[in-house]
Amino acid sequence: MRMSTSNVSTTTPLSTTQERRLLDYLDEQFLELTRGYKKRSHPSSNLTTLPAYLDASQRILDLILQIPPVDPSASLRSTLLLRLTGEVFNSVPGYTPDEQSLSVLLDWLRDLDRGWLAVLRSRGWDLATRSGTSVQLPDGTRSTPLSQTERTRLKSMLVAGTEMLEEWIEALRTDVETTQAGRLEDLFSGVLAEMGFLRGEFSV
Repeated sequence: MRMSTSNVSTTTPLSTTQERRLLDYLDEQFLELTRGYKKRSHPSSNLTTLPAYLDASQRILDLILQIPPVDPSASLRSTLLLRLTGEVFNSVPGYTPDEQSLSVLLDWLRDLDRGWLAVLRSRGWDLATRSGTSVQLPDGTRSTPLSQTERTRLKSMLVAGTEMLEEWIEALRTDVETTQAGRLEDLFSGVLAEMGFLRGEFSV
C-alpha cells in the first residue's frame, strides 16, 4: 500500500492476508502459463505464439513489480521475479523465431531489465512509465537486498538466457539477426553492474 508525499510515496508491506491471496493468485497464473506453454502446439491453447506467451507473462510481471519494496514483502517480490525470469528464459526456445516475435521479446526483456533494477535498488514500480520510482519506507522498517546466493542465481540466469537468445536469433538467418543481436549486447548490463559484476566477469 502507498501514500503519496510530493514525488515520493510512502510504502507499507502487504498484510498476511494480502500476501496469501496474492500468492494463491500468482500460483494459479504461473500454472496457467505453464499449461498454455506445454500445449502451445495445439490450436486450443491460448499461447500458440511467443507474443501471446509474453503478453500473459507481462501481466504476472506487472503484478510482481507492484509488490511493496519493504520487508517482508521485498523478499517475496525478488523470489517471484526470479521464478518468472527463469520460466520465461526456459520457454522462449520452444517457439519458432520470427521478426515480429523478436521485437515483442526485446520489448519484454527491456521491461524485465528495468524491473530488476527497481528491485535491486529497492524502488517502487510505475506501470505508466515502466520504470522504478522512489519510495519512502516507514520508520523502523527496511528493505533487505538480494542475498549473495540470489545475486549469483540471477547472474547465471541472465548470462545463460542472453546466450540462449543469441542462438535463438541466429535461426532467423536474415539481416534482422545481426541488427537485433546487437541490441542484446547491452541487455542486462545495468543489472549485472548493479550487482557488482563487471563486464569482463559475465561468465557463468
